[in-house]
Amino acid sequence: MSPFEETEEFVRDVTSSIVAVTGGEATALHEPEFDGNEWNYVKECIDTNFVSSAGKYVDRFERELEAYTGARHAIAVSNGTSALHISLLLAGVGPGDEVLVPALTFVATANAVIYCGAEPHFVDSELDSLGIDPEKLRSYLESTTTLIAGQCRNRVSGKVIRAMVPMHTFGHPSKIRELLDLCMEFSITMVEDAAESLGSFYSNKHTGTFGLLGTLSFNGNKTITTGGGGAILTDDSNLARKAKHLTTTAKVPHKWRYIHDEVGYNYRLPNLNAALGCAQLENIESKISRKRALSELYQEKFNNLNGVSLIREPTGCRSNYWLQAILLNPQFISSRDQILERTNEIGISTRPAWDLLTTLKPYKDFPSMDMAQADELAKRVINLPSSPQLIKAKK
Repeated sequence: MSPFEETEEFVRDVTSSIVAVTGGEATALHEPEFDGNEWNYVKECIDTNFVSSAGKYVDRFERELEAYTGARHAIAVSNGTSALHISLLLAGVGPGDEVLVPALTFVATANAVIYCGAEPHFVDSELDSLGIDPEKLRSYLESTTTLIAGQCRNRVSGKVIRAMVPMHTFGHPSKIRELLDLCMEFSITMVEDAAESLGSFYSNKHTGTFGLLGTLSFNGNKTITTGGGGAILTDDSNLARKAKHLTTTAKVPHKWRYIHDEVGYNYRLPNLNAALGCAQLENIESKISRKRALSELYQEKFNNLNGVSLIREPTGCRSNYWLQAILLNPQFISSRDQILERTNEIGISTRPAWDLLTTLKPYKDFPSMDMAQADELAKRVINLPSSPQLIKAKK
């Protein structure tokens, strides 16, 4: 068989395996599912006129997020990016600082750093979790930074490396304990980007609850959605109060006066969106159970196909499998775009991982370590249809 014939057969086999799971019908990458009290709760908001910043559902959503994640405090906000922006500010990130950010992540992770007036410092990923590589990062920090007066400083720029933002890629928990140890050793504050990992656990502890603060997203394509929305998680009561204050325009409570004691942000989640979130959260375990079953189905279809493997949850973790993903063997990297083209032509939505942030125009000149693994992952990963609706709910 010629190389061309081998490639064509591989593309055909991968496409056929995806079709076998989706049934060959037009399929989105990830669709929201409204199968509970969404209409009842949203209608109540409309009927009572509590559709904006006032109403019972925001407080209820926050309390239920606390109960589900185990975080002492949850503060609902307008989206995941605003959650990360405020969390970084509360972690002390400001102008002149650097923040360690994976290059393999959605652009919002780095954008939030820029909003603080700081600079992202890009780091490599590892294969097991697709998250930041703790071993490689340790070697890098040992060779490129120094501790001065309890602060980790970049020897080249002289700037303080103030924080690290590990991101739990596609819902798979990063090696968070090792990264947390690294932060403690180098006096770096951890702020977790758990935007994709609601319902994912590392050693029975929810992602987003390891660092000083963590963030969630409830965008329309996430495991549960509020249409748009996010949340800040923290165990620190003072930080929680500050987060609530800053995200509500820093308004001092008063019966009628508008007193604002510092520059705040209009980041509060509306009651209407929170109502949707409360209904969604009631059925989260059903959604995750079916997404995990979907992973098993993909595994079955890809099990005997050489040249490709399904990305599975790391050992000792429970992943929410927000996005199902396959990893092409290195010899089939050139087939990635053909698979994407073939599947999307027949209406089955697949996509690659993000372009590395270090390759994007706004970020190509910021500090960066060697990106060998992240660069390879970006070329080999394909995301597959991941909606829980692909597995029928058990009645």
